[in-house]
Amino acid sequence: MVKTMIDGITFELKEEFDFRFLSQYGKVFTVFDRQDSGYICFGVVNDHRKLFIKVAGAATVLSSISTDIAITRLQSTVSVYQDLNHPTLINMIEHKEVRDGYVTVFEWFEGECMGRQYDHFEEFLALPLEQKLDIYNEILLFHTHVNKRGYIAVDFYDGCIMYDFASGETRICDIEFYAKSPVINTVGRMWGSSRYMSPEEFQLGAEIDERSNVFLMGATAFQLFGGGTERRLDTWQANEQLFKIALKAVSVRKEDRYLSIGEYFDAWNKAITAATP
Repeated sequence: MVKTMIDGITFELKEEFDFRFLSQYGKVFTVFDRQDSGYICFGVVNDHRKLFIKVAGAATVLSSISTDIAITRLQSTVSVYQDLNHPTLINMIEHKEVRDGYVTVFEWFEGECMGRQYDHFEEFLALPLEQKLDIYNEILLFHTHVNKRGYIAVDFYDGCIMYDFASGETRICDIEFYAKSPVINTVGRMWGSSRYMSPEEFQLGAEIDERSNVFLMGATAFQLFGGGTERRLDTWQANEQLFKIALKAVSVRKEDRYLSIGEYFDAWNKAITAATP
């Protein structure tokens, strides 16, 4: 392992890598170096703002892919962020080649990642119901937009949700595997957290379509409002009508789910409105 220090921040890599380009963006104040994605990420601050910089090409300690694949994959995500630009999606500012690598630069969001591998996961789940309903609404609005743009959400889970506990704002990040429809399962077990994945994401040759994303939204509801993968009413925090709507969304058979995210969103909103005094 190679220990590296930039602006007083220390991290490890498998091999040396030239990070001198970072100085043009400002001073590094934090590093995220323990992901298995093949990327290393930095928080950088200058006189004007903070930035989040994602770098491919460095041999990260926990990477599950080669540096060449990481570079190609990061380059391919640029068009996805551009096509799916939305107020709830973190904003990409620029992207470019660097020596032996590639970088994408985003606006910094003053929030916490909600993945259960992070420190604030339990605090996130303990938020009041009304706040979680607002977060979920943002997730649904974004994925309705995703569908309208002709994309299928792949590898979305709580680690893609960022939340600012002070402002109450929500952002979506890490949409690298979102893809233009049609999407066919060519690998068997696809990328993602099994807590959020539809049955067809485990079936070689299956089509991953809008009804797969209906399942994803239902699974997200159970992770956020209680029940997890067991999906029981006694652990559900919202009302029973919303439970039934989410339960239909996660039906094993596609034909038993809502036909579209739009149909699911409409049913969800009507149940919210009916429950509002």
